[in-house]
Amino acid sequence: MPSSVAVAQGPAASGVKKRAVRGERKTASAEAKRALSGRFGSFIAVLIAVFWTIPTFGLFVTSFRPEAQIKSSGWWTFFANPNFTLENYKTVLYGAKSQGDLASYFINSLVITVPATIAPLLLATMAAYAFSVLKWKGRDTVFVIVFALQIVPLQMALIPLLRVFSGTAVSNAFPFLSIWVAHTIFALPLAIFLLHNFMAEVPKELVEAAQVDGAGHVKTFVAVMLPLMVPAIASFAIFQFLWVWNDLLVGLTFSGGMELTQPLTARLASMAGSRGQDWHLLTAGAFVSMIIPLVVFLTLQRYFVRGLMAGSVKG
Repeated sequence: MPSSVAVAQGPAASGVKKRAVRGERKTASAEAKRALSGRFGSFIAVLIAVFWTIPTFGLFVTSFRPEAQIKSSGWWTFFANPNFTLENYKTVLYGAKSQGDLASYFINSLVITVPATIAPLLLATMAAYAFSVLKWKGRDTVFVIVFALQIVPLQMALIPLLRVFSGTAVSNAFPFLSIWVAHTIFALPLAIFLLHNFMAEVPKELVEAAQVDGAGHVKTFVAVMLPLMVPAIASFAIFQFLWVWNDLLVGLTFSGGMELTQPLTARLASMAGSRGQDWHLLTAGAFVSMIIPLVVFLTLQRYFVRGLMAGSVKG
């Protein structure tokens, strides 16, 4: 009898212990959450934000200082001897090409970035619909192949793509086409993967209800899926825009060294001069290059947060 009682009590005792452990974990998690959301957590967050912002603030102050002071003292000395000038920005935007002249390269980056953001989004959205809603033979295999393409280094595709476009009549007629195609191809695997995962979270009942009402795949895609995918599309659009805008390798490779198609980053890389004598202009050039990304991020910020949160909570 005692042995049978011990055996009977064994599972019950084990269950009690497990529940106690889970209760302790929940309590610890609640305490950690309370600590992070309290005054101490807020103080740490503000402290991190301040340390994160100091270099950017220093760069901003330096961009308005005269060349002689930039090269002779640190930016923090500005508070003891404040001296403003717009000469750096004037030289960068409108000066001689050996000194700056970012205006034309700024336009080049816009011409490159906008189509290179829209094109992969259009293709990836349609591909995500085909992978998540349509049923066809080999769908999962093809999706795995597309997913695996993310691990292929883009450097491996630069020379083959360059040989395809180099010296052709199409590239001569449309000088930005090779850059658009390159950025689109490199962005498609990740874009398809992310949008497919988001679209897979959409209840199948919505698609079935649209089909019962007589909607075809085109109408279902446009009227049902696209409105629901706005946060995900906006999130990837921000990432893709920033990636293309800040890209140097692809833009420099497919522009062929021509100033007509070189992006802003290529000019920033060479702005310091052949012997590094003009490095003081980099501060103003850096802030000029930050304007558009900041506007895009602040404009789409609410969609960006919703896109990151999508699928993270179920129920």
